[in-house]
Amino acid sequence: MSCGLGAIILVFMLVKHNINDSSVEFDKLKDDIKQLENIKKESLQTLQSIEAQLALDVAQTDASKQQFAERQSLLNQKNSDVAQVSEEIENLKSDIKGIKVVKKEDLIENQQIYEENYLLGLKVEGPKIAILVDHSASMTHEKLIDIIKTKTSSKEQKQQAKKWLRTKKITEWMLARLPKSSDVIVVAFNDSSKTLGSPTWAKANDATKLSTIISDLNGLTPEGPTNLHLGLETINKFSPSNLYIITDGLPTKGESSYKSLNPFASCSSLSGNANTISGACRVKLFKQTIIETARPNVQVDVVLLPIEGDPDAVNQFWQWTAATGGLVISPANNWP
Repeated sequence: MSCGLGAIILVFMLVKHNINDSSVEFDKLKDDIKQLENIKKESLQTLQSIEAQLALDVAQTDASKQQFAERQSLLNQKNSDVAQVSEEIENLKSDIKGIKVVKKEDLIENQQIYEENYLLGLKVEGPKIAILVDHSASMTHEKLIDIIKTKTSSKEQKQQAKKWLRTKKITEWMLARLPKSSDVIVVAFNDSSKTLGSPTWAKANDATKLSTIISDLNGLTPEGPTNLHLGLETINKFSPSNLYIITDGLPTKGESSYKSLNPFASCSSLSGNANTISGACRVKLFKQTIIETARPNVQVDVVLLPIEGDPDAVNQFWQWTAATGGLVISPANNWP
């Protein structure tokens, strides 16, 4: 009996021990389950993040594909445009090769490049062309104060004056556009007059004689008064068909025969009693000069350069040239 009771007690003790062990295991299982649930939760969050990023990447990839397609289309269009332009260039080159180049007739080199550098309305023409170039002191500058200052300058400084350099360019411009069948004579004047280059008519297609005219022109110095009468008298000896005058205003000096004429009684400068001449006296002097020296059947064209203080010049020259069928041109500052 005692052995049986002891066996029963032992069984109870073992049962109790197993119960305690089960509780511990259960708790461990609960902890494991909790950890697994946390891992699952984190995994789900990571998966959702990856899916979102993947969707964004897909969208960006689609946008990149669209941009690539658009750029590819633009590139194809540009290639097509380049091909078309290249074809047009080749056609133009072919057309240019087929153009017959007219041989240059100008025997005088000049710097004109653009059409605006040509004086519209003035055409150098005629069988016998005379060019009369004013090289008086006023042909150095436009403003009177600058002209007065230059009068005391050296010969070299006068020859490099802006207005005089322009005068020489205009003369060269005319010589470069002479009809090849024409004859030409060039006369320079201030208080005297002289023929430049050949003392007789020169052929417009004679490059040597034209170069001699230019050489003599470069040797002139702009100084002294303006005696248009002497210049026209020299020109009249050659009986030209067309006369081109390059000047800047009305004459400032005349011939001694003017002294006895009543209209000049108040113009003391013409008799040598004054150093200046009024505008009214210059008009009278010009009119008398034209009366005594103008020749019929000679077309007169005048290139009138600007000068301060001679407002009557344009009107007086216009009346003279219009009566001959010619023009007065007051060129822009950038010509020629």
